[in-house]
Formats: sequence, structure tokens, C-alpha cells
Amino acid sequence: MSGFPSAEGVEVTGATRVRYDEVLTEQSLEFVAGLERRFRSRRDDLLHLRAERQHALDRGEPLEFLEETREVREADWSVAPPAVGLVDRRCEITGPTDRRMAINALNSGARVWMADFEDANSPTFDNLVQGQLNLQDVIDDQIDFETPEGRRYELAPDHATVVVRPRGWHLWEKHLLVDEVPVTAAFFDFGIHAFHTLTRRRESEARPYYYLPKLESHLEARLWNDVFEHTEGELGAPSGAIRATVLIETIPAAFEMQEILFELREHAAGLNAGRWDYLFSIIKKFRNRGERFVLPDRNEVTMAAPFMRDYTELLVATCHRRGAHAIGGMAAFIPSRRDPQVNARALDRVKEDKEREARAGFDGSWVAHPDLVGVCTAAFDGAFKGALNQLSRQREDVAVGAAQLLDVAATPGSATEAGLRNDVSVGLQYLAAWLRGQGAVAVFNLMEDVATAEIARSQIWQWRRNALELSSGEVVTDELVRRVLEEELHKLQVEGGVAFDAEAYRRAKLLFEEVALGEEFPEFLTLLAYDELE
Repeated sequence: MSGFPSAEGVEVTGATRVRYDEVLTEQSLEFVAGLERRFRSRRDDLLHLRAERQHALDRGEPLEFLEETREVREADWSVAPPAVGLVDRRCEITGPTDRRMAINALNSGARVWMADFEDANSPTFDNLVQGQLNLQDVIDDQIDFETPEGRRYELAPDHATVVVRPRGWHLWEKHLLVDEVPVTAAFFDFGIHAFHTLTRRRESEARPYYYLPKLESHLEARLWNDVFEHTEGELGAPSGAIRATVLIETIPAAFEMQEILFELREHAAGLNAGRWDYLFSIIKKFRNRGERFVLPDRNEVTMAAPFMRDYTELLVATCHRRGAHAIGGMAAFIPSRRDPQVNARALDRVKEDKEREARAGFDGSWVAHPDLVGVCTAAFDGAFKGALNQLSRQREDVAVGAAQLLDVAATPGSATEAGLRNDVSVGLQYLAAWLRGQGAVAVFNLMEDVATAEIARSQIWQWRRNALELSSGEVVTDELVRRVLEEELHKLQVEGGVAFDAEAYRRAKLLFEEVALGEEFPEFLTLLAYDELE
């Protein structure tokens, strides 16, 4: 591991650059290695349980609220009060940890910046280490950036609270080996950030806050809670210093929201409605259950769909019963510099979406662009009426059972050739950018991330598996998908002109075919795509 400090049993395989040794120190690497050695086997067991649950669903077994945790759901308990910097979360902005984007997000006027090492990040070694270095500079209040043209970006004194999203349990980090095995990606992302946060600032100022992605059970939340307790003990932080908001973005987790909060009690900060990954999870988990779980075009599945509305209503009711924040879904619109009419229509939709969430009782919501912060903030200002959140608003009127959460068949809309083409084009454009090291990509005036590609490829896989008939009368087959792939790729080449990256799109096409047309369904496309990155 030339160029990096040594730690016993640890090998860094990525190339070193200026200041990387400030992040990957001997002490931080030893801490991450300690997490890996202590908790890796439990993480592996939980992934095995995921596979067992999938086999059960494939056999037709029902997905229900757990009988063995009924006492938790019926008992009277609450999570810890909101931590400093997490009391008012009316608008949160999300994005990768790129230096310029980080400063813009922190200065945007949003209350929280979700610094993303997961779906909005292409996990190259440089992206990961540079992102950690940027977060370290935020801790030290010394982050700035200057463009080649001389434009300077500096951190404002009153900036957003940083909440970091590490990668999910299913991923690994190939650039760091512990005892000759790639380290769990979540331990790398969390461990490096937590170590520097808790050792570089006084305890009273340390804010190690996290968003936890892709959880599928309360047992996975229990593992995170044990990791937090271990970290606080090892690094001398007070109990409860670490706080976490869990993304409810899988259908199994929707059935265990209360249990997830219970496992994280003193570390819990809330739940988030991760609605795009939630759609992916619905398709993935019930991919072999026939047309009852087949969704129409992605763009037609709105929050007005009964199963989506009921999921978010249950989330708000669950959070407020337990004293936790409920955070709404992403507004992914990217304003156009060329078309004011497109902007006006899109901003109206964003305003309507955020006002709907505010009326439902959410305590804040996500946006992907600084220009949307004002729209989102205004929607929640109106609902809060001078308060800092809506935690006092109990949703005792909400009564959502398993049947409502699983009522996918009631979703209005149809499957169309235009929807198929949109899935193919967006999937190709995103994957081509991801393979070049870009994780947050503007496509058709929307900020897309890995969830986009996952929905696109899984929807196509499901449509062809069920030989779905489109509104045009054409049946979705391998031959149809391959023809559309060629046609959409040709369009992108013509529109891209000399800027078209033929090699990136060649690789993207091969990868998309593998994950959309394979006989077996890959759990996550990133498990295959990661081998393509340096």
C-alpha cells in the first residue's frame, strides 16, 4: 500500500494523491478495520436472511407485519429528542460530495445537506477519498473552491447541517482490504467520516449524523445501532452523539418501520420516504408474482397511487407517534436555462408535491437543486405556522394494513412504448455517466441517480418476464427491447455529436442488456457495474 500509512492487516490498493493521507491515516484505517473484524459476520448473516426472504416471496408466501414484534408496535416508547442541527428539517438538499456542489448545497438555504456516498455517487476511489476530504474540510470550516475561470466558492457562516449517506450493506469497497478481503463499503464510508468527525472536534460540537440506505429489516437497524454504540465507546463520544435517519425505500422495511425506530431509539433521528428506490423494491421483491405487481410507465406512478399514498401516510403516523421526524421524497427537477415554460410547469408540480407532503404531516422534504429550496421551504413554512416541525401533529386517522401497502394493482396508468423508450434512454445515459465516474446526472431536466437506472432495468425485466402487452398492442420481448436499445442509442449518438463517448455507451449498453434481459434478476446492478470502475 505504497503512499499510505501502514496498519496491521490493512492494504490500500487505490492510488494516492495530494492530501489523501490526511483522510486515510493509520488511526482511521485501524478504526475501519476494527469495524470490519467485529461486525462483518453479522452483516453477512443479514444478507443471507435477505436472500431467504426473497425465496419465501418467490414461493408465494405473504409479506406481513411481524407477529414476534407485536409488543414493540403496541408498547409506549419514543426515540431521543431531536439533536442540535436536526430540529428544523423543512428543506433538505441532496447530492454527491463533489467540492463545488458541496459548497453550493451547504450555502443553498436548505436546513440539511445529505452528502451522498451512495446512489448519487459513482464509487471510484478518487470520488470516495476526495469526498471524505471535502467533508473533513467542512468540519474544519476551511472548504473553498476556485474554478479555472477564477470564480470562487466559499462556505457561508450559517450553512446547512451535514448528514452523510454511506453505501448499503450489500456493497463492498475493493480499494481497502482487511485481512486480504475487501472491506464492507458501509464500514468504510461511515468509519472514515465518524472517526474524523469525533476526533477533530470537541464533543459538544461533533455532529456525526447519517442517512441509512436500503435497510430491509429491524435486525439490520440493530446492527447499525451496535456499530454506533461501539463507535461512541471507541472514540470517546457521549452515548447518542451519533444520529441516523433511515430511508424507508424497501417494501420489507415498510412493514417494520416501528421496529426500526425502536432498535435505533437513542440514535434515531427519523424516517425518510425514499420513493424511487421503493418502486424498485416493489418490482424486485415481487418480480416473480405475476401481473398483480406489474407497474405502468415509471413517470405515471405518482404519489397519488394508492399504495404509495398509504406507505407515506403510515410513515408519518409512525414517526410522530414515536417522536421522530418524517422526511418526504425527492423533487428531482433541474431548472432549464433555455425554456421558461418548462420551468414554470415543473415548479408548479414541485410546489404541489411539497404542499401535499406538508399537509400530510411531513416535517420536511428533499430537493436536488438549490433553485428548489425556496419552493420547498415555503410549502412547509405554511404548514408549520411558526413551529419548527410538525412532530406534535399525530396522524391517529391513519389505518394502513398489509393489503393497502401491497395494493399495486390499483395503480392507474398504462405501459406504453414511450415508457419503454424512456426507461432505455434514461438507463443508458445514466450508466454511461456512472461508468465515467459521475453519480448524479441531469437527464431530461431531472437529476437522476442509481435508483433511476434500477427502476428502468427492473421494469423492463418484469415486463418481458410477464410478456406484457403495451398500449400499442406490441408485446415486450427480448427482440423488442434490443431493437429499442439500438434505436435509442443511435438517437443519443446523433444528438451528442462529437461529444458522444462511444466507448462509455458501448459499455453501458452491454451492462444494461445484462441487468434488464438476463434470465436471472441481479439484486443490484451496482454489484455488476462496480467491477467496471477503477
